[in-house]
Amino acid sequence: MSHSPQIKIPATYMRGGTSKGVFFRLQDLPERAQVPGAARDALLLRVIGSPDPYGKQIDGMGGATSSTSKTVILSTSSKPDHDVDYLFGQVSIDKAFVDWSGNCGNLSAAVGSFAIGAGLVAADRIPQNGVATVRIWQANIAKTIIAQVPITDGAVQETGDFELDGVTFPAAEVQLEFMDPAADEEGAGGSMFPTGNVVDDLEVPGVGTLQVTMINAGIPTIFVIAAAIGYTGTELQDAINGDPQALAMFETIRAYGAVRMGLITHIDEAAKRQHTPKVAFVAAPAAYVSSSGKPVEVADIDVLVRALSMGKLHHAMMGTAAVAIGTAAAIPGTLVNLAAGGGARTAVRFGHPSGTLRVGAEANQVDGEWVVTKAIMSRSARVLMEGWVRVPGDAF
Repeated sequence: MSHSPQIKIPATYMRGGTSKGVFFRLQDLPERAQVPGAARDALLLRVIGSPDPYGKQIDGMGGATSSTSKTVILSTSSKPDHDVDYLFGQVSIDKAFVDWSGNCGNLSAAVGSFAIGAGLVAADRIPQNGVATVRIWQANIAKTIIAQVPITDGAVQETGDFELDGVTFPAAEVQLEFMDPAADEEGAGGSMFPTGNVVDDLEVPGVGTLQVTMINAGIPTIFVIAAAIGYTGTELQDAINGDPQALAMFETIRAYGAVRMGLITHIDEAAKRQHTPKVAFVAAPAAYVSSSGKPVEVADIDVLVRALSMGKLHHAMMGTAAVAIGTAAAIPGTLVNLAAGGGARTAVRFGHPSGTLRVGAEANQVDGEWVVTKAIMSRSARVLMEGWVRVPGDAF
């Protein structure tokens, strides 16, 4: 019996924020994978090592967590006043599908750096020394992201002293601006608050009626009060991820919230939409010890937030969820805003399992509707490996 030989595809393995992913130039993909569809999905699944019933992704580039089962496809932008088109694929670990329904805010920090190194940004837009402004079109959610990428001697500066909780080593700071971040998800009505309310009562069978804030900003997110579901907001990963009943509860909340937000029509569809929406729980500030052993004091934070991604409590915070947190904090009356003490604010520092993060947002009301012009936060990014990734030629 003959077997198809492996093929090799130019690729770069990068860290962006607290995530890692495999980056491709669209033009480098095999021709049948250069367009959306089954071939592209099958290729990315094989690259990452999914579906893996063992949940380890041993035979691929994935790291068996939601933060490391990611792919990115970039191309010179087809949009006016943009440099690069950015398409993100969240690869399921144990199922044969790629979720294209949302962005990855963490890997957004690596997009500008990769685009410059890959020749996707015009040379006249890159200073010899200083900061390059890379205008990114986020194709999954049809939004603009502005990345401020440090440049030294005409090349991306990756090393530096910027520290990001959840990342072991310091690196150069990359500032991201998420422009008009309210998500225009199909079926969500294009509104930041799909129900028209900053707080709703959500009936969740087996759980009860919960107060929730459901927001489309950065990524569709459902916020609940930690105490209402039996938590303090200081929990680390093991407290949630080792409890199958807790994970099932969160998935039920997510499914019913997704229906209420108009993202799906029936709860059964949630299983095929793992990336969105996210579920997070919030509480007033309290002291705790982060996963690295670093103490977080009450004075260090405005609010506690824990969020789930792909069915597990995230080790830090998804970048897109951080946008949702910052946006919700800026709008009086949301559960995030109230947990942070209420009132108007333009920035919030929240505590997550790995430490703290500050995110800013500019919010105002226009004709009775809340509008956020942009959300701002700092991340870092670094190339970990570059060359070719290999897959069996008949894998897609």
